[in-house]
Amino acid sequence: MKMEKDFFPVGREVAGIVLDVGSKVSFFQPDDEVVGILPLDSEDPGLCEVIQVHEHYLVHKPEKVSWTAAAGAIRDGVRACTALYYLSHLSPGKSVLIMDGASAFGTIAIQLAHHRGAKVISTACSLEDKQHLERIRPSIARVIDISSGKVHVAESCLEETGGLGVDIVIDAGVRLYSKDDEPAVKSQLPHKHDIITLLGVGGHWVTTEENLQLDPPDSHCLFLKGATVAFLNDEVWNLSNAQQGKYLYILFLLI
Repeated sequence: MKMEKDFFPVGREVAGIVLDVGSKVSFFQPDDEVVGILPLDSEDPGLCEVIQVHEHYLVHKPEKVSWTAAAGAIRDGVRACTALYYLSHLSPGKSVLIMDGASAFGTIAIQLAHHRGAKVISTACSLEDKQHLERIRPSIARVIDISSGKVHVAESCLEETGGLGVDIVIDAGVRLYSKDDEPAVKSQLPHKHDIITLLGVGGHWVTTEENLQLDPPDSHCLFLKGATVAFLNDEVWNLSNAQQGKYLYILFLLI
């Protein structure tokens, strides 16, 4: 993908009706209802009434799914599928910690993890978030309320897993330094040491912290556990045509 552009499209999550197709298009016909995500190098933003897009970025929208739900859920759905199915290889019986489970991304990730037969633990950043998570069915194994700043996430996870640790962690960002050295917006995030502590043997840590820094002791601890760290970047699917089939499967799975 060539990224030498001054401007990038906005409103990239799209849903609509196919008006016309090119001579080599085989997946769609006029009047088909579709949903998808425009690539970063798209010439048209999704906020236009009419756009041109390659068929490999779209899938059919089921009739029972509304336009708003289809376009609104697809981005976070792709991120959740990427984190659970491709970066951490989720399988039935695994334990998963999903940070900030009441967010759009977190809620979808919880549902996908339950669908795959995993045991889910999640954190809540407020009373409203906690109540939302407690209403989710199937029930979450443990909701950890971190809004007060007095609950230790690592201790709660180790207690829930009988001291074995969590198989998969999907964070919503982490603190790299002490609370005094971090901006206030990160005050409720767990420290990277907490994540490493609660991670089980052979575990997978999927992080959204693009500037994650691991010191030698951190790396040594991960090495002893045989654990892995993966960076969650959902744009990676469109960086190579070799990944197109998996990407379309994810879109189809979500919708």
